Amino acid sequence: MDFELSADQEALQGLARRFAREVIAPQAADWWEKEYFPVDVMRQLGQLGLMGLLVPERYGGTDAGMVGYVAAMEEIGVADQSFAAAWNAHTTIGSLPLLAFGTEEQRERWLRPLAEGTKLGAFGLTEAEAGSDAAGIRTRAVRDGDEWVINGTKMFISNAGTEMSLGVTLLALTGREEDGRKRYGSFVVPAGTPGFKLGERLKKLGWHGLDTRELVFDDCRVPADHLVGAEGAGLRQFLEILGAGRISIAALSVSLARASLELALAHAKDRRQFGRSISEFQAIQHKLADIATELQAARWLTYRAASLYDAGRPYATEAAMAKLFASEVANRSASEALQIHGGYGYMRESAISRFYADAKILEIGEGTNEIQRTVIARALGC
Repeated sequence: MDFELSADQEALQGLARRFAREVIAPQAADWWEKEYFPVDVMRQLGQLGLMGLLVPERYGGTDAGMVGYVAAMEEIGVADQSFAAAWNAHTTIGSLPLLAFGTEEQRERWLRPLAEGTKLGAFGLTEAEAGSDAAGIRTRAVRDGDEWVINGTKMFISNAGTEMSLGVTLLALTGREEDGRKRYGSFVVPAGTPGFKLGERLKKLGWHGLDTRELVFDDCRVPADHLVGAEGAGLRQFLEILGAGRISIAALSVSLARASLELALAHAKDRRQFGRSISEFQAIQHKLADIATELQAARWLTYRAASLYDAGRPYATEAAMAKLFASEVANRSASEALQIHGGYGYMRESAISRFYADAKILEIGEGTNEIQRTVIARALGC
């Protein structure tokens, strides 16, 4: 099986690499330390045509496909995980619900500015009592004439509180079937809608540059045409989109593992102990060899899932496998890379300390790894 990139995909990867190295990387440590989200740099991605890679050209995107997006994500994530995470949330769960389930009017109204990069997308699922148990959400939307009235609170939502945020597409309970089963709907709530309140930015262990907040909806009214897709089908719709998000998290994980390898290798060659470079010590060589091998395996798992997505074939199990394995590789790689750095790696001014702190969330976001194992086990017939 050939995983070589096409000429167009290589060009996209090259564009992302240059932007990452010349614009993102020189500022990433400062953004992370100051917990700053660089709106101006994100807008530059839009100007380069990189904010709508999974959206067709007729809606303002570039339709680069998932494989092309994965190739670009690896380059962006090597420079800065926070920035890449914001881009991930925007490109997948922040935009794809509108593409997959929105009306033509909704796509023109909301998807186009997202794809063109003038607005930033966000999706609101998680709540204080509902994360892995997505069906356990309590936020409610009640129909009142030509409007929906939304009440509830969302937690750990990224991209909804920046200067360029479109608002949020959220999942809410809309009622129950006669047999008691819950009904759900997805709704676009634009920024500035009365009753839509932003909490303070949350202080996180990693991803310091990513804007993440609590969102509160207090008798928040939106017109009936803000419902995305069929009323009652919101949860199913979201779960369909989540697979794309898992591929993206796998790609982000690959980028972190690669950054860890590059940093560890450079330090090992430069650091001298006992009169020679520590890269000459077998113990260090074996750590580097393990990181490189697992990185390659994670990369091919991720590209496999991405290629299935682009081919329109079932990919949910492969996406879960890629997310599971790649995120755990990222954590192991960051840990071993920091160990190679020794005490220097434990200092906050070291680049590896930033990637080490950023790594853990990859095992949690877009479905915890425990959930990924359950998805895979079910696919095996368990």
